[in-house]
Amino acid sequence: MTESDLGAEALALDKQVFHSWSAQAHLNPIAIARGRGSRLWDHAGREYLDFSSQMVNVNIGHSHPKVVAAIAEQAAELATIAPPTANLVRGRAVAEILRHAPEGMTKVFLTNGGADAVENAIRMARLHTGRDKVLSTYRSYHGNTGAAVVATGDWRRLPNEYARGHVHFFGPFPYRSEFWSDSPEQETERALHHLERVILSEGPTSIAAILLETVPGTAGVIVPPPGYLTGVRELATRHGIMLVLDEVMAGFGRTGHWLARDGVDGGTVVPDLVTFAKGVNSGYVPVGGVMISEPITKTFDDTVFPGGLTYSGHPLAAASILAALQAMESEGIVANANRIGADVLGPGLRALAAKHPIIGEVRGMGVFWALDLVTDPQARTPVPPATIGAIKAACAERGLLVFAAENRIHVVPPCIVTDDEVARALAIYDEVFGALGAA
Repeated sequence: MTESDLGAEALALDKQVFHSWSAQAHLNPIAIARGRGSRLWDHAGREYLDFSSQMVNVNIGHSHPKVVAAIAEQAAELATIAPPTANLVRGRAVAEILRHAPEGMTKVFLTNGGADAVENAIRMARLHTGRDKVLSTYRSYHGNTGAAVVATGDWRRLPNEYARGHVHFFGPFPYRSEFWSDSPEQETERALHHLERVILSEGPTSIAAILLETVPGTAGVIVPPPGYLTGVRELATRHGIMLVLDEVMAGFGRTGHWLARDGVDGGTVVPDLVTFAKGVNSGYVPVGGVMISEPITKTFDDTVFPGGLTYSGHPLAAASILAALQAMESEGIVANANRIGADVLGPGLRALAAKHPIIGEVRGMGVFWALDLVTDPQARTPVPPATIGAIKAACAERGLLVFAAENRIHVVPPCIVTDDEVARALAIYDEVFGALGAA
């Protein structure tokens, strides 16, 4: 069969696939054949620069040879084993994760992905505290399982609200402040006051956890203003509430740090639980997990933890984690993400904003950025969905794959992205925004 035949077959067979978050009759996917680094190719050989990192998870890039080799070698040695066994590669992967964990984290519970990591973190917090309620923000996404999707603040929770004990509040967002703030410092002060009022109104002794994305991702790459995360930690400690940081999207290089919390408030905030997935192995094998602080692990020293997964600590996933994290360290990949964000991508995006009024705000860090697109820069009126669809299609036509959410284009390339690749992407954005302005 020719490559053209293979592409046609892929698209024909895809009609039998039920796609997530989609109206099934309106799909028009690209059939991707192969990838390497920050680039993908379809069956016709057309190249695309991947500035979506797929689901903002391919941090190490596509088909990294060390990770691919580690998975193949592990498959040949031991393809699967049950969670109750001890397994060397699993233990080494956990040890590698804990090397990058906040202080006080002593164990890791491995899951199949980010959603069930959040699910189990909520369970641990509830059982440890003997309390029920979980507080999370309206601008958030925590996954598509029972409790995780109800902890989510955006529209996706609304058809799925079957879990109990969830309360939402507004987190800080200076560009679209809910608190009429006119500075980041004022936003922090007022957002913390709001959270404290919610805690007191709900009853502190009923609250098991405050669940926060360290840097909210799908909600808009909202880096918290200085002092906010520290203030949340203080409120949680004061009332005996567990602080759960969701690092599923923001962790393992995405922000230019091993964890996003390392780059917020000087990396001083110590949570009780941390959830992760995505960048820990760049999605080569489905995996996620929970980093657990010692007081919580001790709760289950003599009490059975009522949770488990058939594929928890799967050896192929563990091998991919170990290889990915070692490669990220030895090749300076996290440092590259930091440099790219500070010296190349951030300045380039701000230059675009100065040129194109449709870009209301540029925000982010590392290789984790959002362009907040508006029809009126003064009123900050979000562009309609049709505009985002047109931008996404125009970028794809020019060989650039983008991640879009609501009125935003999220600029989220792999952590290995080069200066030249950023320059190419910036030129495409410039051309697309210029064409919109001229229309």
